Amino acid sequence: MNEMANIEQAIEMTESKISANKVQVYYGDTHAIKDVDIEIQPRSVTSFIGPSGCGKSTFLRTINRMNDTIDICRVEGSIRIDGEDIYDPKVDPVQLRAKVGMVFQKPNPFPKSIYDNIAYGPRIHGLARNKAELDDIVSSSLQKAGLWEEVKNRLDEPGTGMSGGQQQRLCIARAIAVSPEVILMDEPCSALDPIATAKVEELIDELRENFTIVIVTHSMQQAARVSQRTAFFHLGILVEEGSTQDIFTNPKDKRTQDYITGRFG
Repeated sequence: MNEMANIEQAIEMTESKISANKVQVYYGDTHAIKDVDIEIQPRSVTSFIGPSGCGKSTFLRTINRMNDTIDICRVEGSIRIDGEDIYDPKVDPVQLRAKVGMVFQKPNPFPKSIYDNIAYGPRIHGLARNKAELDDIVSSSLQKAGLWEEVKNRLDEPGTGMSGGQQQRLCIARAIAVSPEVILMDEPCSALDPIATAKVEELIDELRENFTIVIVTHSMQQAARVSQRTAFFHLGILVEEGSTQDIFTNPKDKRTQDYITGRFG
C-alpha cells in the first residue's frame, strides 16, 4: 500500500500547474503565436526568453486572458490551469485574474495610499470580513514582498511616492494580496537599477515556495539566476523548453544556441 501511495505522490508532484496545447494567437490577420505546447510545473519559476517581438509577452498574456482586452486579438487552442480550461465561456476573467496575478514591466501603483494599493483587490473580491482582517492581509502581503520594514510607518502615504524598486515590490505585494496561485511577470526588472533588480530577484526566489511564477525577461543572466525551467521563443514559435541549466549549457536547437551565444537577437 505504501508503494502505491509513493507512486501517487510522485505523479502528483509532476502534475503540471499550467498546461498549454496547440495555442495560436492572432492579431487580425497576423499570426503572432503558432502551435505552442508547454507544461509549467507548480511552485517553480519558468522564464520565457527570446528576441524582441518573438511572442513571449503575447503568450504570457494568454495565461490570464489579458489579450481579451484587445479587440482584434483571438486565441485558439487550450490553456488549462489545474485541469480547467481558462477559455471556457463559463470562466469569469475577473476571477481568473485573481487566481493568476500579473506584474508589468513598468511599476504601476494605483494613485492611492500604500495601504489602499494592497487593500484594493481583497476589498473587491470580498476576502476580508472586517478592518482587522484587511490589516492582516496588507501587512502579510507587504512582508512577503519584503517591503514591510520599509513602509510600515507610512502606509497612508501615496504608493507613487516610493522609489521605482519599491513600487515594483508594491505591485508584487498587490498581486499577492488576493492569494493567487500563479504570478505572471512581464520583464519586471527592466525599469529598475541593479540593486532594485537584485531585491526583486531575491523576492522571486522566496515566492516560488508558495506560487507558480512565469517571468518574461530580456536578460539571459536573470533567467539563469531565477528560473528552474526556461522556454525559448522565436518568431512566435516555442523553439524549445527544458531545465534552465540544459537550455543554457546544452541546447538542442541551433536557433537557441545562436541566441544564447549572441549570434542574433
